[in-house]
Amino acid sequence: MKTIGIVDTTFARFDMGSAAVEEIKQHVSARMIRITVPGIKDLPVASKKLIEEQGCEIVMALGMPGAAEKDKMCAHEASTGIIQAQLMTNTHIIEVFVHEDEGKDEKELAFLMENRAREHARNVVDLLFKPEKLVKQAGTGQRQGFEDVGSLRG
Repeated sequence: MKTIGIVDTTFARFDMGSAAVEEIKQHVSARMIRITVPGIKDLPVASKKLIEEQGCEIVMALGMPGAAEKDKMCAHEASTGIIQAQLMTNTHIIEVFVHEDEGKDEKELAFLMENRAREHARNVVDLLFKPEKLVKQAGTGQRQGFEDVGSLRG
């Protein structure tokens, strides 16, 4: 049985980890290991540990950077760490960030956080179980969270 890691944060204002787990369960049978860390800068090492110590074949790293400039800097650093962890482990870590200022209000922000977590969870399923599905979607302007933008060539 394939093993999927889910790591999320207490800093986030929505439980993206639960949305991702629920979505994955709707599509495949897989062993899931979920951990929660304080903030986004903790996601890279937690993801790497899930791969190396728990045998995860793919990991979702879910977080919510704040709206302040220093939060955007922390998000960049966390993203760089996630990329480095991917390269060190030769394993996909799907970064799922929703910045606090992406929604026009709290209702839209919650919608975006749930939708992005669920859509990336489906990407995880496809990467691990049906990679040919992603090939068919190449160049189609897929967006996670809000509406897809479509291909430039119809």
